[in-house]
Amino acid sequence: MSAPPKIAAGSVSSPRGQLYRAAIVGAGSLKGKEVAEMLSERNFPAVDIRLLDDDESIGQLEATGDEINFIQSLRGEQFTHVDFTFFAADAECTRNNWKRARDAGSAIIDLSGALDGEGGAPVRSLWIERERGKMWQPELQPAPCIVPHSAAVTLALLLLRARKAVTIQSAVATVFEPASEQGQKGMDELHQQTVNLLSFQTLPKDVFDTQVAFNMVQRYGQKSQLSLDSLEARVRRHYQELAGTDAPQPALLMLQPPVFHGNALGIFLETEQPVNQAKLLEALGGDHVMLAGAEDDDSQPSNVNTAGQPDILLSLKSEVSRPNGIWLWAAIDNLRVAAMTAVECAESMIATRPLGKIQ
Repeated sequence: MSAPPKIAAGSVSSPRGQLYRAAIVGAGSLKGKEVAEMLSERNFPAVDIRLLDDDESIGQLEATGDEINFIQSLRGEQFTHVDFTFFAADAECTRNNWKRARDAGSAIIDLSGALDGEGGAPVRSLWIERERGKMWQPELQPAPCIVPHSAAVTLALLLLRARKAVTIQSAVATVFEPASEQGQKGMDELHQQTVNLLSFQTLPKDVFDTQVAFNMVQRYGQKSQLSLDSLEARVRRHYQELAGTDAPQPALLMLQPPVFHGNALGIFLETEQPVNQAKLLEALGGDHVMLAGAEDDDSQPSNVNTAGQPDILLSLKSEVSRPNGIWLWAAIDNLRVAAMTAVECAESMIATRPLGKIQ
């Protein structure tokens, strides 16, 4: 299936050829690095990209397109004349700084989840907006844009397409959450737990407060600041806002496997009639979805195969005990899709900034 269209140089609608300034808060984070790469890949019309972060990352060198930039300290004046600010740091950092960026006149794109529930802040995915034929109406000063969880995007796109081919009576989804959703600290803790288990040493538990390495859990430890229940509620909330109230409402279970990167989802659909797989595959395919070949190992959905891919990898499997049942097995690169969603949202906001702030 075709990948999302690349935006060639100059093809982003930039009034009178204007160039813009952008800032990435949390530029040293996994999502921040991915946003910087995506801005370059999609030829976002930015003449200046400011890399901002906390003390741990200040002075690090990061590539932005063909240039190498230093990560600078996060100060209020850094938002002056910035058109777009991407918040890719942790939620606390976003809560402490997003209003300063807004008050300086910047459009806000939140990848941290901190602004969930902020009045008037929409959860946006252009993938889903195009699928629903829903046109976003530009505003002179748009509200912060919230980047949805990649599992919510996957569920929304697949279920909206599936219902074109089948009548869905019920849907159940199990989402396997990677450590990379908790940033570098989550990745490091899973790595260190794995190393320490193999060498019979004490396990670090600062992030998850439980053993994640060589384990599968549905609940983190009591001392963890994270909660799979809260994450599950976030995915459900994002799905409902993206897909709409008339979309199928899936039962949802979030699990933490010992996986570093990439979301995987097992989705079971119970339909009104026996499933015509050919018809369902035709409906599911298209932009942003790559259907697995029958014998092609490279296209089978997995955390490994999805790394660096811009699409949802998808395969189908019949349920032998239920003729009206079908399994969807999907995998998606959570960091890449989050970055792509964020940059697409910024691209859609360009119409709200006809003059830019370059002086």
